[in-house]
Amino acid sequence: MVTPRLATLAPPSRSELKVVLLDRQRRRKLDRARLSRVIKGAARVLGVTGEVSLVLTGDRALRALNSRYRGKDTPTDVLSFPGEGGETGLGDIVISVDTAARNARGLGRTLPQELDVLALHGFLHVLGYDHETDDGTMDRLEARLRRRLLR
Repeated sequence: MVTPRLATLAPPSRSELKVVLLDRQRRRKLDRARLSRVIKGAARVLGVTGEVSLVLTGDRALRALNSRYRGKDTPTDVLSFPGEGGETGLGDIVISVDTAARNARGLGRTLPQELDVLALHGFLHVLGYDHETDDGTMDRLEARLRRRLLR
Protein backbone atom coordinates (compact mmCIF):
# COMPACT_ATOMS: atom_id res chain seq x y z
CA MET A 1 0.00 0.00 0.00
CA VAL A 2 1.19 3.49 -0.82
CA THR A 3 1.16 5.83 2.16
CA PRO A 4 -1.10 8.82 1.48
CA ARG A 5 0.74 12.11 1.20
CA LEU A 6 -1.79 13.68 3.59
CA ALA A 7 -3.96 11.70 5.94
CA THR A 8 -6.23 14.50 7.18
CA LEU A 9 -7.71 17.72 5.94
CA ALA A 10 -5.14 20.50 6.11
CA PRO A 11 -5.63 24.27 6.07
CA PRO A 12 -5.77 25.81 2.61
CA SER A 13 -2.44 26.46 0.91
CA ARG A 14 -1.43 29.67 -0.82
CA SER A 15 0.07 27.83 -3.78
CA GLU A 16 -2.24 26.38 -6.36
CA LEU A 17 -2.03 22.95 -7.89
CA LYS A 18 -1.40 22.94 -11.63
CA VAL A 19 -3.72 20.66 -13.61
CA VAL A 20 -2.59 19.66 -17.09
CA LEU A 21 -5.72 18.50 -18.89
CA LEU A 22 -5.56 16.48 -22.10
CA ASP A 23 -8.86 15.76 -23.86
CA ARG A 24 -8.15 12.77 -26.12
CA GLN A 25 -11.78 12.04 -26.96
CA ARG A 26 -13.85 13.87 -29.52
CA ARG A 27 -17.36 12.51 -28.98
CA ARG A 28 -18.46 14.93 -26.28
CA LYS A 29 -17.82 18.58 -25.52
CA LEU A 30 -16.69 18.74 -21.90
CA ASP A 31 -16.22 21.53 -19.39
CA ARG A 32 -12.49 21.21 -18.82
CA ALA A 33 -12.38 24.23 -16.52
CA ARG A 34 -14.96 22.58 -14.23
CA LEU A 35 -12.84 19.45 -13.86
CA SER A 36 -9.76 21.51 -13.17
CA ARG A 37 -11.66 23.46 -10.49
CA VAL A 38 -12.72 20.23 -8.75
CA ILE A 39 -9.17 18.93 -8.54
CA LYS A 40 -7.74 22.32 -7.54
CA GLY A 41 -10.44 22.67 -4.89
CA ALA A 42 -9.52 19.30 -3.39
CA ALA A 43 -5.84 20.24 -3.49
CA ARG A 44 -6.56 23.51 -1.65
CA VAL A 45 -8.54 21.72 1.06
CA LEU A 46 -5.80 19.10 1.45
CA GLY A 47 -2.94 21.58 1.28
CA VAL A 48 -1.44 19.87 -1.78
CA THR A 49 0.67 21.68 -4.37
CA GLY A 50 2.48 20.52 -7.48
CA GLU A 51 1.19 19.29 -10.80
CA VAL A 52 -1.21 16.56 -11.84
CA SER A 53 -2.25 15.40 -15.31
CA LEU A 54 -5.86 14.59 -16.17
CA VAL A 55 -6.48 12.67 -19.39
CA LEU A 56 -9.99 12.31 -20.80
CA THR A 57 -10.22 9.47 -23.28
CA GLY A 58 -12.39 6.53 -24.30
CA ASP A 59 -12.96 2.89 -23.42
CA ARG A 60 -10.31 1.57 -25.80
CA ALA A 61 -7.50 3.43 -24.03
CA LEU A 62 -8.75 2.56 -20.53
CA ARG A 63 -9.13 -1.09 -21.49
CA ALA A 64 -5.53 -1.19 -22.72
CA LEU A 65 -4.23 0.52 -19.57
CA ASN A 66 -6.37 -1.63 -17.28
CA SER A 67 -5.10 -4.76 -19.00
CA ARG A 68 -1.47 -3.69 -18.90
CA TYR A 69 -1.31 -2.37 -15.35
CA ARG A 70 -4.02 -4.30 -13.52
CA GLY A 71 -4.34 -7.49 -15.56
CA LYS A 72 -8.04 -6.78 -16.21
CA ASP A 73 -8.98 -6.91 -19.91
CA THR A 74 -11.98 -4.61 -19.62
CA PRO A 75 -12.50 -0.86 -19.72
CA THR A 76 -12.91 0.95 -16.41
CA ASP A 77 -14.00 4.45 -15.46
CA VAL A 78 -10.83 5.90 -13.91
CA LEU A 79 -7.23 4.86 -13.39
CA SER A 80 -4.62 6.75 -11.41
CA PHE A 81 -0.88 6.57 -11.67
CA PRO A 82 0.88 8.21 -8.71
CA GLY A 83 4.07 10.05 -9.56
CA GLU A 84 7.08 10.83 -7.45
CA GLY A 85 6.04 14.40 -6.66
CA GLY A 86 8.38 17.33 -6.98
CA GLU A 87 9.32 18.29 -10.51
CA THR A 88 8.08 14.97 -11.89
CA GLY A 89 4.52 15.73 -10.76
CA LEU A 90 2.03 14.11 -8.44
CA GLY A 91 0.80 11.70 -11.09
CA ASP A 92 -1.75 11.05 -13.80
CA ILE A 93 -5.51 10.51 -13.72
CA VAL A 94 -7.07 8.86 -16.79
CA ILE A 95 -10.85 8.84 -17.21
CA SER A 96 -12.93 6.99 -19.81
CA VAL A 97 -15.64 9.42 -20.83
CA ASP A 98 -17.50 6.50 -22.46
CA THR A 99 -17.71 4.56 -19.20
CA ALA A 100 -18.42 7.75 -17.25
CA ALA A 101 -21.42 8.42 -19.50
CA ARG A 102 -22.79 4.90 -18.91
CA ASN A 103 -22.18 5.20 -15.16
CA ALA A 104 -23.91 8.59 -15.06
CA ARG A 105 -27.05 7.20 -16.70
CA GLY A 106 -27.11 4.25 -14.29
CA LEU A 107 -26.55 6.41 -11.21
CA GLY A 108 -28.97 9.19 -12.17
CA ARG A 109 -26.23 11.78 -12.56
CA THR A 110 -25.32 14.06 -15.42
CA LEU A 111 -22.08 13.37 -17.27
CA PRO A 112 -20.43 16.48 -15.76
CA GLN A 113 -21.41 15.31 -12.26
CA GLU A 114 -19.97 11.85 -12.88
CA LEU A 115 -16.75 13.30 -14.29
CA ASP A 116 -16.42 15.48 -11.17
CA VAL A 117 -16.75 12.38 -8.96
CA LEU A 118 -14.22 10.42 -11.02
CA ALA A 119 -11.71 13.27 -11.12
CA LEU A 120 -11.90 13.66 -7.33
CA HIS A 121 -11.66 9.90 -6.80
CA GLY A 122 -8.68 9.63 -9.13
CA PHE A 123 -6.95 12.57 -7.46
CA LEU A 124 -7.18 10.88 -4.06
CA HIS A 125 -5.63 7.75 -5.56
CA VAL A 126 -2.80 9.85 -7.00
CA LEU A 127 -2.17 11.12 -3.47
CA GLY A 128 -1.78 7.53 -2.29
CA TYR A 129 -5.21 6.79 -0.83
CA ASP A 130 -6.55 3.29 -1.52
CA HIS A 131 -10.15 2.45 -0.61
CA GLU A 132 -9.47 -1.25 -1.12
CA THR A 133 -6.95 -1.43 1.74
CA ASP A 134 -7.42 1.53 4.11
CA ASP A 135 -10.43 0.55 6.25
CA GLY A 136 -12.58 3.39 4.94
CA THR A 137 -10.17 6.33 5.24
CA MET A 138 -10.39 7.25 1.56
CA ASP A 139 -14.15 6.76 1.44
CA ARG A 140 -14.69 9.10 4.41
CA LEU A 141 -12.35 11.74 3.00
CA GLU A 142 -13.95 11.50 -0.43
CA ALA A 143 -17.44 11.90 1.07
CA ARG A 144 -16.33 15.05 2.94
CA LEU A 145 -14.74 16.49 -0.20
CA ARG A 146 -17.84 15.71 -2.27
CA ARG A 147 -20.05 17.53 0.21
CA ARG A 148 -17.72 20.51 0.22
CA LEU A 149 -16.83 20.71 -3.48
CA LEU A 150 -19.56 18.95 -5.51
CA ARG A 151 -22.77 20.60 -4.40
